[in-house]
Amino acid sequence: MKNLLYLLLVCTTLVSAQNGFDKGNELYRKEKYAEAVTAYENLLKTKKHSAELYFNLGNAYYKLNKVAPAIYNYEKALLLCPGDREIANNLKFAHKMMIDEVKETPKVGFNKMVSDFTSKLSYDGWAWFAVSCSILFLVFFCAYYFSATALLKRLFFFGMILLAVLILLSVLSAIFEKDRYDSQRPAIVFAVAAPVKSEPKASAADEITLHEGTKVYVLETLDNWRRVELPDGSDGWMESNAIKEVK
Repeated sequence: MKNLLYLLLVCTTLVSAQNGFDKGNELYRKEKYAEAVTAYENLLKTKKHSAELYFNLGNAYYKLNKVAPAIYNYEKALLLCPGDREIANNLKFAHKMMIDEVKETPKVGFNKMVSDFTSKLSYDGWAWFAVSCSILFLVFFCAYYFSATALLKRLFFFGMILLAVLILLSVLSAIFEKDRYDSQRPAIVFAVAAPVKSEPKASAADEITLHEGTKVYVLETLDNWRRVELPDGSDGWMESNAIKEVK
């Protein structure tokens, strides 16, 4: 009886979440962007997270010319669905609304090549890819074992070697992406204008002033201050209420 009630509760929650999402989409299509934002935000409060939800929320904020929330939600969507071209493209459009033009330090060499490759999937995505290759490896092994001709045995053997390489690459990529995910703390500036201080105190000298929408990386926390790194590699201290961490 308890299991049945739990199942009914789960089904009701899923239907309610879908209805809330559809309601937000309908409001967006009617160009009622503020109301669509409210519908999407209410859905997020129920702990229903998805790349599509954050993407649509980012679009609604973009239509309202709210640069920081738009960029923040696009970044959230990319965390759940890295490599998605549509999300990345809309994020670029949102960046054009920013005041700051902080140049990102370009990655070069082997590190860039590895990063570009592994960032095509999340660490969960790489893990599932490894599982899929492992299942195929087992299928190929069975086919190799029961093959009656030497030609088929060679084909399945080389297929097993290729799958073994793919499994190794996907596992290493998953480890690399997981380590990068855990080590990075991206945040978006939500304040209209926020000074970056040389020290974690209000009386410290301003090194630079950032404006809403700029992406930084949190390096350290001290009371209500955050030491952040800018895309160009410089760093300084910002008040915690001026930024909002993406994860």
